[in-house]
Amino acid sequence: MWGFLKRPVVVTADINLSLVALTGMGLLSRLWRLTYPRAVVFDEVYYGQYISFYMKQIFFLDDSGPPFGHMVLALGGYLGGFDGNFLWNRIGAEYSSNVPVWSLRLLPALAGALSVPMAYQIVLELHFSHCAAMGAALLMLIENALITQSRLMLLESVLIFFNLLAVLSYLKFFNCQKHSPFSLSWWFWLTLTGVACSCAVGIKYMGVFTYVLVLGVAAVHAWHLIGDQTLSNVGADVQCCMRPACMGQMRMSQGVCVFCHLLARAVALLVIPVVLYLLFFYVHLILVFRSGPHDQIMSSAFQASLEGGLARITQGQPLEVAFGSQVTLRNVFGKPVPCWLHSHQDTYPMIYENGRGSSHQQQVTCYPFKDVNNWWIVKDPRRHQLVVSSPPRPVRHGDMVQLVHGMTTRSLNTHDVAAPLSPHSQEVSCYIDYNISMPAQNLWRLEIVNRGSDTDVWKSILSEVRFVHVNTSAVLKLSGAHLPDWGYRQLEIVGEKLSRGYHGSTVWNVEEHRYGASQEQRERERELHSPAQVDVTRNLSFMARFSELQWRMLALRSDDSEHKYSSSPLEWVTLDTNIAYWLHPRTSAQIHLLGNIVIWVSGSLALAIYALLSLWYLLRRRRNVHDLPQDAWLRWVLAGALCAGGWAVNYLPFFLMEKTLFLYHYLPALTFQILLLPVVLQHISDHLCRSQLQRSVFSALVVAWYSSACHVSNTLRPLTYGDKSLSPHELKALRWKDSWDILIRKH
Repeated sequence: MWGFLKRPVVVTADINLSLVALTGMGLLSRLWRLTYPRAVVFDEVYYGQYISFYMKQIFFLDDSGPPFGHMVLALGGYLGGFDGNFLWNRIGAEYSSNVPVWSLRLLPALAGALSVPMAYQIVLELHFSHCAAMGAALLMLIENALITQSRLMLLESVLIFFNLLAVLSYLKFFNCQKHSPFSLSWWFWLTLTGVACSCAVGIKYMGVFTYVLVLGVAAVHAWHLIGDQTLSNVGADVQCCMRPACMGQMRMSQGVCVFCHLLARAVALLVIPVVLYLLFFYVHLILVFRSGPHDQIMSSAFQASLEGGLARITQGQPLEVAFGSQVTLRNVFGKPVPCWLHSHQDTYPMIYENGRGSSHQQQVTCYPFKDVNNWWIVKDPRRHQLVVSSPPRPVRHGDMVQLVHGMTTRSLNTHDVAAPLSPHSQEVSCYIDYNISMPAQNLWRLEIVNRGSDTDVWKSILSEVRFVHVNTSAVLKLSGAHLPDWGYRQLEIVGEKLSRGYHGSTVWNVEEHRYGASQEQRERERELHSPAQVDVTRNLSFMARFSELQWRMLALRSDDSEHKYSSSPLEWVTLDTNIAYWLHPRTSAQIHLLGNIVIWVSGSLALAIYALLSLWYLLRRRRNVHDLPQDAWLRWVLAGALCAGGWAVNYLPFFLMEKTLFLYHYLPALTFQILLLPVVLQHISDHLCRSQLQRSVFSALVVAWYSSACHVSNTLRPLTYGDKSLSPHELKALRWKDSWDILIRKH
């Protein structure tokens, strides 16, 4: 029983020293003096704000991408004990002592460092040589732009890490497929592929490009799998399979096996990424549960789900709107700014500046601030009372209502008079009886847009409603135009004909709500200033919050004004642009996002060579001339699909984007170019160099080329790390292109 103790326990491990060395060099290049400079560098001013929000658990909205990337950066702050107290308002501002700079920059630096050995493994998994794999890794190691971007509190290095992890995991899964399908390692790499793809998308929406690439390659492989007649999940021997009685069973087992393969891929590459993507938002909404500066962008229901802010105001207010309710009505569309239906004592001018006349009725506007004049009373047209009866009579979809302005007791009205700024729409006003031939037209039909049935009750916060004018069928709408000074620059409200189509600017929801109890006007005004509260529980589901947050992120448009360092995609390929990230306040030390021009130009040439060679091979194969053995051809095609395809999907979409673009947007595409470069070099050496002499000469040229890339990397090192102050003469010598903006101080 204890016999195993008589023999020594031996553990055998295979250690790839090349991989260890590459990892060590990657860590050294990215972690060296990571806290320098101890100042806000370029977009750190942007991401730092969101880290502070996470530390203080304050809700925020960012249209640049899903929250996973921000959570990764915030994790660094959490591990460093950051309390979120720092004013991120200026590039170059010195970090205070409470900001853990090393921790905040650590995770992007680790991601950049680990991308080096991953490049090595990807080329090996493509079944190219060890030298080619080392070449790809060393190019990743010395590329100046990748070093700069990964040493700062930015997200591109993290995105590149998950892009490469997705490709590497899929290649390992694909290679496992050949000899051990459905094994533990097969499941691990397939699942990790889906996880990495989801993380890439969760970092930035740009991650979708690589995700689509992996899905496309997996779909092609799955299509080939369907036609593979060798698949079987039955352990019958060959002799049994050759019997006629076993042939039907064999065909059925093959069908089941193919189905299992396809199902496994669907779950790992479609279901798992979706679940993880939802999980990112779930964790995000748990972490940022407090009201913050971005609340106004969200709906009233979403705001009410946050701690503080609107939730503090609406806590305990009645849920069901009844006749006699006092309400504030917020426009759901929220553009150009969130605002509330509003009125005041002032009337429309008798004659507008363009000579058109008005009704001279009381102005109705949309006001972007909380105000007592935002309160309205929902009145039953059949009764005179402006209070809620006992028991309350709820307002339902399709009911006729009058909206009485709380402070002036005048009813919301519209008629066949042109609106002040939108002459094709009707003017909306509060009716004043001038004893002229213009009777009140103040009946509105309530339509609950998001109702579950035609008997639904109008609910505060939750219901989205439209008000349709009974006499003219016009719908109450926010036009978005700013009124002139006579309207205090508030937003215009109009009556829009329903026949002109549905739009979000016609939808409203009750934000603040109370049951009116005072019939006298003075008592009612006091009520409006201090709403009563009745306990009502109001919960918004996670899916409802996720759907709204995702839609707002996609619909929100940030300021796309021209930036000094913005650039076009055409400038990236030839490295005609750079970005000055940081300048020392006293010396000429500076950090630039500037690539290694040898690597960038070589990558573009490799891409062109790959395209030309592939076209040549395809034409020759069409003539039934096979220049490459089948296994070499398949390696060449797969490498091109992932590397050249990775460059294309991460670069070409930017030509269609209407947003401010910067050089760092090209870095994910650049990494795929770097992977392709040694593949093309090995292919030339193995298949185009016909003699040993040609191979030797070509190898010498490759060594010289790589030496020049190392020389350029070392020359640009002061601009990559920013730890050396250069003289004006030295800085001018580094301006290899007139378009490069190297900062030179004038003393």
